[in-house]
Amino acid sequence: MRIRIRGPGGQTMVTLDDDATIDDLRSQIAEKTGLATYDVKYGYPNIKPLLLEGFLSDQRIVDLGVILNGEQLIVSKKEDLIQAVSSNSDEPPTTKKPLSQNSHVGKRSPDDPPEVASPQHSGTFVLRIMPDDNSCLFRAVSSANMGGVDVMTELRSVVAQAIQANPDLYSEAVLEKKPDDYCRWIQNEDSWGGGIELSILSKHFDIEICSIDVQTLRVDRFNEGRPLRCILVYSGIHYDAIALSPSSSPFTRTDAPPEFDTMVFDAQDPIVLEKSLELCQVLQNKHYYTDTASFHLHCNVCGRTFIGEKGATQHAEQTGHADFGEAG
Repeated sequence: MRIRIRGPGGQTMVTLDDDATIDDLRSQIAEKTGLATYDVKYGYPNIKPLLLEGFLSDQRIVDLGVILNGEQLIVSKKEDLIQAVSSNSDEPPTTKKPLSQNSHVGKRSPDDPPEVASPQHSGTFVLRIMPDDNSCLFRAVSSANMGGVDVMTELRSVVAQAIQANPDLYSEAVLEKKPDDYCRWIQNEDSWGGGIELSILSKHFDIEICSIDVQTLRVDRFNEGRPLRCILVYSGIHYDAIALSPSSSPFTRTDAPPEFDTMVFDAQDPIVLEKSLELCQVLQNKHYYTDTASFHLHCNVCGRTFIGEKGATQHAEQTGHADFGEAG
């Protein structure tokens, strides 16, 4: 039997024999979540507790009267679980969008995150919007692979270590900075990443990362060929993530807490990418992107106006000004 275990550090799939016991399940939960004591809930949409302590340790799972094969178990400390199951707020952020270090522009927030029905998966594909804190790429990758655990500093360090360990691959010509300077820069919480970081993190998590550009619907694949993939949405100056949420027929609206999301998919399932592109088409129609090559930016410090991100970035580097807005 296959059971998905979702704990504070993310989700993982475990395989147990048909004769597996309650003790075997407890051992897997402890190993995968790192929790010595925990509460377990299961059974969307009628979420209910699974009281493992109420069974004998050598009792077989198949004899419980509960079908766990294919089920997702939410495992958490009691105080965390109560908060997680009761929270279902997915309001899109309305803060300004980062352009470069500590700089911001606006005009990129859908009124309602799009949702695309997927009857084949008995669920709904939905955009999970990342906070605007200059770590959106790292948060999007983390949300898929580690359940959104706050490890931004650690992931930035992973990038820096990979660059230092591969000087021939990550040269000054590739990085457009001296490697040591780049490593210091990317570990600054105000610096945001792109293709280099996605390439490194895809290998770190041994997963294919597909990044869909909202403006062009181009799909960039990193670490292509791995059996599992996650899908990010790039809107010119920001990264979000795509999730599959279990839902009720006709599967047009999500009605489950984000804790039940699936964000890592079988790379051989073509429907996942099709539905993700359909969702990004909706975003494109809502103009949920920023054309960084041609939009006009206004420096709110000195009043100068620039065309495109490149001009504004050069101005920021020369003057230290970091407060920008889209010019009318």
